[in-house]
Amino acid sequence: MAQQAQISKKRKFVADGVFNAELNEFLGRTLGEDGYAGVEVRVTPIRTEIIIRATRTREVLGEKGRRIRELTALVQKRFGFPENSVELFAERVENRASCAMAQCESLRYKLLGGLAVRRACYGVLRFIMENGATGVEVIISGKLRAQRAKAMKFKQGYLISTGEPKKHYISEAVRHVLMRQGVLGIKVKIMMSHDPEGKMGPKMQMPDKITVHEPKEEVPPMMGPPEQEYGGGGE
Repeated sequence: MAQQAQISKKRKFVADGVFNAELNEFLGRTLGEDGYAGVEVRVTPIRTEIIIRATRTREVLGEKGRRIRELTALVQKRFGFPENSVELFAERVENRASCAMAQCESLRYKLLGGLAVRRACYGVLRFIMENGATGVEVIISGKLRAQRAKAMKFKQGYLISTGEPKKHYISEAVRHVLMRQGVLGIKVKIMMSHDPEGKMGPKMQMPDKITVHEPKEEVPPMMGPPEQEYGGGGE
């Protein structure tokens, strides 16, 4: 974020947090249809780089990069960046099935299109599991059919919910759908599969993962010379 004057560390962290939250909300609303999946801000001495992660980068860039230039101008004006000090980039999400934000948006547009709740949820569940996820959970709450609000939970596979591995393995997103009868809440939780290269999933192995190695070939021990008996023969 553009800093005009020297501010305390505490204020800087708060200002950065507010900037990230506002930028994320703005991009989420603007690029929701294009599979927006998060933003990363890199501050260098020369300029500030904002990397937008999305499933459909062509739509984010627009015709001849027109849309990304418009977004850059809007961000620059809103947050008071000097001229040519902020640049926006679009990065494609490798595996959109393991991105909770993209799947949440997909489910949102299915519901807005008038698709039945169960059918929409099972479709998303099947798509995520077919693309190599370990587990998935979808929760929809609100006025689903009757006037009374209720929650529906759809779950498949294996999901962890606590501990250090949760930070690496679980992708989570929440969205609100403004339906005619009221607001619906959507929560999608995806547990990614382990990937040694770290591209399609976390590099870190699960701590309770046990690897059973193949047994080594046992070499028969060499027969030594026969033991001599002591004591003169005995009885």
